[in-house]
Amino acid sequence: MKEILKRLRKYEIRVRKAINSQMQGDFHSIFKGSGLEFDDVRTYQYGDDVRTIDWNVTAKGHGTFVKTFIEEKEQTVFFLLDVSASQEIGPAGRQKIDLGKEITALLSISAVKESSQVGLFCFSDQKERYIKPGKGLRHSYEIVSAIFNLKPNSKKTNIDYGIKYALELLKRRSVIFLISDFVDENYMHSLKGMARKHDLIVIQLFEKRESKMPGLGIIPLYEKESGKTLWVNTSSSDFRNVMERTHQKNSSELEKFCRRNDVNYLAIEAGEDYVPKLIKLFRHRNLKSAQRAR
Repeated sequence: MKEILKRLRKYEIRVRKAINSQMQGDFHSIFKGSGLEFDDVRTYQYGDDVRTIDWNVTAKGHGTFVKTFIEEKEQTVFFLLDVSASQEIGPAGRQKIDLGKEITALLSISAVKESSQVGLFCFSDQKERYIKPGKGLRHSYEIVSAIFNLKPNSKKTNIDYGIKYALELLKRRSVIFLISDFVDENYMHSLKGMARKHDLIVIQLFEKRESKMPGLGIIPLYEKESGKTLWVNTSSSDFRNVMERTHQKNSSELEKFCRRNDVNYLAIEAGEDYVPKLIKLFRHRNLKSAQRAR
């Protein structure tokens, strides 16, 4: 237990340092999502955003009307974290799963500091850990502790299951961080449903050896999810090309989906300094939120 507490303390120090030094000022509205709830309509005025025009009311022929919104007073921030075995790629302590846990810990504490309600659902192809949304630093430390102490019961992945489970849990519009390597299929329909109902942020984790494996000749590769060992020729150009194309296609399709459905997308490599990318994401969201409010 002492070793676990020591490890958690190390992450807490890093989280606090990142928030207090590099992210000051950029966190103020990141966790408010759209922060807007429909209130009423009013007559269109010069300078109003045409995207706020209520075409149903305008079509009645009494003038042009725009929707007005009020800011939601309390925002729920929910973390949907993939903890399947496909995440366990890379050097010890620098695997995709380590990156996902650390980002979730960082953002959960940050969200609590903004007085948000914060919840967590860790999944594989089944429910691994669920923490109901709550407030306060003690609650965020419960989330951090749960993340780093978690030992999944299943090694398999089912992103579609994770999304559907979260949709059943969250009845109110929330900010959702979906963190995974997205090495799976048949989840896009559910992802689209989540994008329609919630303010969705997709963080895709990857490890460079997934697309550019070194040429080591014929070696055994252990597939953790299935528990099978496969012998492959890593020096084969065909094998290397297939790996690279598969990774690029997976990432490209996910990124295009996010653009089409107004979802924030971020790709982070295991082992890299992810803080600048998060800051860039937050600034983009804050700018977008300011434009909506005008």
